[in-house]
Amino acid sequence: MSRRVSRPVRMTRRVLVGALIGGAVLLPLLPLLIWPFAHGWFFPDLLPQTWTLRTWRYLISPSARIGEALFNSLAIAASVVSLAALVGLPAARVLARAHLRGKSLIEWLFLAPLIVPGLVVAMGIHILFIRYGLADTHIGVILVHLIPALPYFVLIMGSVFANYSIELEETARTLGAGALRVFWHITLPAIAPGLTVAALFTFLVSWSQYITTVLIGGGKVITLPMLLFPFISAANHPQAAAVSLIFLAPAFVVLAFTARVLAGRPAVLGGLGRI
Repeated sequence: MSRRVSRPVRMTRRVLVGALIGGAVLLPLLPLLIWPFAHGWFFPDLLPQTWTLRTWRYLISPSARIGEALFNSLAIAASVVSLAALVGLPAARVLARAHLRGKSLIEWLFLAPLIVPGLVVAMGIHILFIRYGLADTHIGVILVHLIPALPYFVLIMGSVFANYSIELEETARTLGAGALRVFWHITLPAIAPGLTVAALFTFLVSWSQYITTVLIGGGKVITLPMLLFPFISAANHPQAAAVSLIFLAPAFVVLAFTARVLAGRPAVLGGLGRI
């Protein structure tokens, strides 16, 4: 007869597993935490020869434009998520549940931006954006970010709606609920976990765009990747590491928020009681 593992042993195992996973994730980031405070860190020294705050003094100065780039990156990514939800939710539901002629072609068109190289797409769109006055504008950058982000949103939400049951919606309508109340109290709580994941992917895709921002933004729309890549190209390790930490921070915040939402998602049946 197998012996039952005690609760302290299980807790110890979980702590050890969590520590191993955390170490595997955080260990590669350790040099990024040291470089922004380093001056003269050469092999084979384990630690820098001199510690300094010069890098951070430069980055908080107006000439570094970190605040502008951070604000633009957040605003653009949030706008892309909003537009992707506005376009992608009805598209994903129709593609997942409706029986349409040419459905395979429509799905292929949604996935085409993932197949065609982004540089080619951006160069072709740039000509149109110049003609319509969208080049070198925030709106143009948002629209071009939407092209590679929308397929991920539709893919994720398509799988969500493929396993979604509409019986609760029909029940709510028989109780006199309108379309808006059905969506808010029934549909939205049911798809919330998948919607959160889709929004996370969409945010990260927009957040990491560089080539499309350079081409469409024309150097007038500054985002964090546009500040990060020159430092990397110039082998400026302290400033590249500092900007990388700023670049990673919102992604970790979004990921932690997503994990918390998924852990405490509301029950769907509770929506019927509020109709």
